[in-house]
This record gives sequence, structure tokens and C-alpha cells, in this order.
Amino acid sequence: MTETELREQICLLARSLFDRGLTHGSTGNISARTEDGGLLVSPTGTSFGRLDPGRLSRFDPDGTHIAGDPPTKEMPLHTAFYDTRSTAGAVVHLHSCHSVAWSMMPDADEDDFLPPLTPYAIMKLGRVKLLPFFLPGDPAMGAAVRGLAGKRSAVMLANHGPVVAGKDIEAACNAIEELEETARLAMLLRGVQANVLTPEQVRAVVTQFDVEWNA
Repeated sequence: MTETELREQICLLARSLFDRGLTHGSTGNISARTEDGGLLVSPTGTSFGRLDPGRLSRFDPDGTHIAGDPPTKEMPLHTAFYDTRSTAGAVVHLHSCHSVAWSMMPDADEDDFLPPLTPYAIMKLGRVKLLPFFLPGDPAMGAAVRGLAGKRSAVMLANHGPVVAGKDIEAACNAIEELEETARLAMLLRGVQANVLTPEQVRAVVTQFDVEWNA
């Protein structure tokens, strides 16, 4: 994929997320690796619904901002995933409603944020780590991701929003949508004795689809 095509794809997928209410206003940020090892990043203060391909922040392979508008203040989150996960080709961060709501539940599991409701979140995300609350833009968020040593592809920032790394921009967007939908199911089922996947069924999914799971 050429850089021009990647710029267009970033904006197309961001607009799709925005149009379906998965992030709102000027919330959320998105980035992707370029062929030369650099990054394209959504600029600070911009809306997913109105990203301009020509104004995306451009970083060279050394991490120097070389073109485009100033990047999102959440750059430490993005670079933490790229630096610790060699397979990361894109990172997406949203302020999606149901996942944020689920992060506020007193019984939310820090090591397994999403309950095992369907196989798809397991397949696309593995185990999701719930991180504590940080002020927006706090570099400590990136430090917390680095502390996971690349063992998780997805984290949930409490009272804030999910962050997901994928092999490319489409995979990252698909995975973060699955995270939000699973959280929505969890909220719908809260207080109900639902039939979740058994440990044996979870292990079968993990084995069949070669999911990172022991971290």
C-alpha cells in the first residue's frame, strides 16, 4: 500500500468509526506504520469524522515529526505499543461508550477486562488489560503499556477508553469494534446469570485460533 493509499484508508476508517458513534467530537486518535518504518498519526484536536489525509502528522523512522499538523497528545500510548510489539502496524484509541461504562464497574477484572461472552473478542484481542485512570495526555499511560512488555495487544484505560494495536489499520479497527461490542453485551447482561463461555470453550478458541493468552 502506498502512503497516499494509507492516508486515505486511515481517514476512511476513522470516519466510519465516527459515523457509527464509536467515538465523538474530537475524541480518539489513530496511527499506522508507513512502508519506511515511520508513522502517520491523527493530529491533536481533530475529529475522526473530519480527518484530512494531507494533514495527518508524519513521523520518520526515528520518531521525528517531519510533516503535517501537530500529533495527538496521546503519542506516548501509540509509541509504547510500537516499541514493545514488533507485529504492531497500527494503533487505535477510542472513547467508546459501553467499554468506558464497563471500566467503571466495581467488579471489572483488571487482567481479563472482557468477560468470555463470544469467541470473537478472544480471537481478535486476546486478554484485555484494564489500566487505572490517568489524566488525558499523561505520559504515564505509555509507561503502563510498556510495563506489559508487549504481552497485550489491547488495554482499557479506566474512565477513558480502549486502545488496541493490530497488524494493520483494518485489523486494529476491527478489533477495537469487537472490544466495544463485547462491552456492550456485558452491560446488557449485567445482573443476569448469562451462559458465558466455559474455561474449556475458551481454551478451545485460544488453541484453534492461536491466540496470545498466557500473558
